[in-house]
Amino acid sequence: MFPDAHCELYHANPFELTIAVLLSAQCTDETVNKVTATLFEKYKKPEDYIAVPLEELESDIRRIGLFRNKAKNIQKLCQMLIDKYNGEVPQEHELLTELPGVGRKTANVVVSNAFGVPAMAVDTHVERVSKRLKLADETDSVLEVEKKLMRKVPREEWTITHHRLIFFGRYHCKAQSPRCEICPLIDCCRVGKARMKATKPRKTGK
Repeated sequence: MFPDAHCELYHANPFELTIAVLLSAQCTDETVNKVTATLFEKYKKPEDYIAVPLEELESDIRRIGLFRNKAKNIQKLCQMLIDKYNGEVPQEHELLTELPGVGRKTANVVVSNAFGVPAMAVDTHVERVSKRLKLADETDSVLEVEKKLMRKVPREEWTITHHRLIFFGRYHCKAQSPRCEICPLIDCCRVGKARMKATKPRKTGK
């Protein structure tokens, strides 16, 4: 359904991608792209982010959810990049997760999209779709979902599968209004079957 699925966060290099993914937590890619369109024109490298007062950076990303906390993490992240990595984003997953504001999902997105290392990043779309399609259990944590997907999907397909699951969840199997009536995967979807059964008109006797 989505053979050309890809990362929809605008970025030109690993550093911009790291900042964009950090900003995307609890925020849509569309909003992040609107903010980074001007943000990345103003801030080109880590030194630029720490050269301004925190309040100025907060103002620049004010449209992003949790902007105050994210602004603090961005400046701390940039300072660590300068102090430990000569201003460059490290390519190792474990080093990325040591950066302020960078969790496992963000690190997976960065290593796979910026450095070509296969990874299965689990965001809200991937988690929702995986559980609906019985690829994971309803009670599974995000990490458990990630591990199950990694076992089910060949390593070389982790990254593209991540993107396809996101596209499927973002544009088809939506949280509130999934398109169950035209879904080719309805037979293996517990939620879809229940929704379609509930919407069938009841037979009435004469």
